[in-house]
Amino acid sequence: MAGLEGKECVPCQGGTPPLAEDQISNLLSEIDEGWSAIDNHHISREWEFPDFETALAFTNKLGAICEEQNHHADFELGWGRVQAVIFTHKIDGLTESDFILASKFDQS
Repeated sequence: MAGLEGKECVPCQGGTPPLAEDQISNLLSEIDEGWSAIDNHHISREWEFPDFETALAFTNKLGAICEEQNHHADFELGWGRVQAVIFTHKIDGLTESDFILASKFDQS
């Protein structure tokens, strides 16, 4: 795989500067259109489902990806919807790994 989905998340050691606005814009163009960059701090996407059970199963599937990548998103789960928010907590901003994780979510 040549795109972001073929890469692995790299743990942030801290001290790394967050991505600049132009870098965020470039990486955002490499993932599905459903993602939005919020204040150049995090990316977010929401999915809709016919019921709570399907939304929960999807959340668990994304959680397994997070565990596999050792990079964890924040999730909000409700009846018929799941929202994921991704950023690198250690630097309180975005890194390439955040977009890699989003790309892996898009493949699920």
